[in-house]
Amino acid sequence: MDYAVARRRMVQQQIVARGIVDPRLIEVMNKVPRHLFVDEGLRGHAYTDGSLPIGHKQTISQPYIVAAMSAALELHGNERVLEIGTGSGYQTAILAMLAKRVYSVERISALAARARKVLDSLQLSNVNIKIADGTTGWKDQAPFDGILVAAGAPDVPEEYLSQLTLGGRLVLPVGGYHQQSLIRITRLADEQFHREELMGCRFVPLIGEAGWSDAEDE
Repeated sequence: MDYAVARRRMVQQQIVARGIVDPRLIEVMNKVPRHLFVDEGLRGHAYTDGSLPIGHKQTISQPYIVAAMSAALELHGNERVLEIGTGSGYQTAILAMLAKRVYSVERISALAARARKVLDSLQLSNVNIKIADGTTGWKDQAPFDGILVAAGAPDVPEEYLSQLTLGGRLVLPVGGYHQQSLIRITRLADEQFHREELMGCRFVPLIGEAGWSDAEDE
């Protein structure tokens, strides 16, 4: 399979055709080899229009969702970004090429280790990964210019809001356990925030102190 051709087709048909026009983001989506972030048996499906399993009841998000969430952060290249849910590392790689530094939190150590290995192979050295409860953010590295949450939360954790810079943007799915709305929150002042609803979406649940409990999935 010619992965480069499949990747260009993915970008044109799934991303540009759906209204993503940021030239930096399009260039990055054309560069990052999504097939390296999935199991070898699934690589033939890496550029299809959907999510794929990565083990541990987690998924690699649909390419369009990755692009839409990245675009919503409106990154220019000098930002510090917090990512909640490293997962496969694919979204992490996109952010690493768009921002100055990425701080990514993953609760499942096996996923974090696998993502780190792929990111290192791509020489993306501007990524810090921590194994922890992502619902509390990464307080000792805050504030962040952007926060992207790759799991669905029942509500917006207060820690995320407090860890945003003025003018910073938080993008996350909020709603039920199986269905959410993707929202963007921009910090306007110390206690003032602007909230926008972007689209409906379905993410794995955000597990942790300020999210869902593991018991919800039992």
